[in-house]
Amino acid sequence: MNPKPFFSALRFLTILPVPESWCGDESSFRKSPDWYPLVGLTIGLLLALLDLILCWLLPTPVANVFLLLAMIAISGALHLDGLADSADAFFSSRGREQMLEIMKDSRSGPMGVTAIMMVLFLKLMLLMTLPEDWRRQVIVLMPLAGRCVLPVLSSWLPYARTDGTASFAANTFSWKRLFIALVMLTIPSLFFLGWLAGIGIPVVVIFGGWLAGLYSRRKIGGFTGDTLGATCELIELLPALSIVALAHQGII
Repeated sequence: MNPKPFFSALRFLTILPVPESWCGDESSFRKSPDWYPLVGLTIGLLLALLDLILCWLLPTPVANVFLLLAMIAISGALHLDGLADSADAFFSSRGREQMLEIMKDSRSGPMGVTAIMMVLFLKLMLLMTLPEDWRRQVIVLMPLAGRCVLPVLSSWLPYARTDGTASFAANTFSWKRLFIALVMLTIPSLFFLGWLAGIGIPVVVIFGGWLAGLYSRRKIGGFTGDTLGATCELIELLPALSIVALAHQGII
């Protein structure tokens, strides 16, 4: 098994110091989306370890803030940038071409800033209300869920631009990517959470990714790097939101 596409994906999606020599050539980079779920699992395990240390050193509310900062930092805020650009474009009431131009603008407008604030606030509230018995399991699943959706959407939807940073990920629909993503999400979910939540979370994530894909297709005819980033940020919320909702209803 060639590990270079994995290291290429790890270098692209995180700020971890992966040597360029480990990443291979352009061919490895184009195969890297198949490895996004494993990158998500790696991020989740690192965050869970960090959370264990933070909760030992600090009160849980303070640890939550530092963990949220780590969630942002580990990807270099790459996906938050996509969230802001997508929000500015999709809520601009403009046409398709104008929305694509808005996404190219490095400045964030009011809708982009609002989207970032709301997602981070919701993520912090979810961390604060996670049941203690499920906390680190869910922390592992959050980045895993977000990165499982990316390769599936990029093979399902057409690329909305003629070129761009995410054009390499565009492909005809890949059953291989779908299978890898489902297995990588379902097995840890079952292992960590049992049958009810372990099956429920993949179902919720699949449904959320499908809705996000349909919305992106309707607005701009497909996906861009920004819409993938926005989807990743939104899907990350779903495992925590599901567990908090189940706990609140007394189901778990």
